[in-house]
Amino acid sequence: MTAFKLTVYGDPAPQGSKRHVGNGRMIEASKKVGPWRRAVAEAVLFQYGHDFEPFDCPLEIETIFFLPRPSTVKRPLPIVPPDLDKLERGLFDSLTIAGVWRDDSLVIKSTATKFYADLRDPGCEVEIRVIDFVPIAIDTPRKKVS
Repeated sequence: MTAFKLTVYGDPAPQGSKRHVGNGRMIEASKKVGPWRRAVAEAVLFQYGHDFEPFDCPLEIETIFFLPRPSTVKRPLPIVPPDLDKLERGLFDSLTIAGVWRDDSLVIKSTATKFYADLRDPGCEVEIRVIDFVPIAIDTPRKKVS
């Protein structure tokens, strides 16, 4: 499989800080992370079943997040938290837990966008593609730092 497309419905959860709850235990600071991880896992299971072979090669991922618009917000784009990088982190860890790939370190290119979910339910659209070529690195002389 060279392309993997996934539609997830639910409230995209940023993954960021953890908080200490005692005895060396840390938990996610956001209560939305658990339900989001379940939504991602259910979408993978629904769209690909149990017989999915996890990716174990270089990957690129393109994601569009659709966030619920707060009732008082009139601005056209979500230029407030959650931060895009934390949304990606939450999605990537959810995809790892769901068994889509061996580890999110396989991702060498990522493109992500966030919009308000005005015309659809909150969630995200994901496309993962296998990188089946090796870009040629150009060796350029480096300046010595004095």
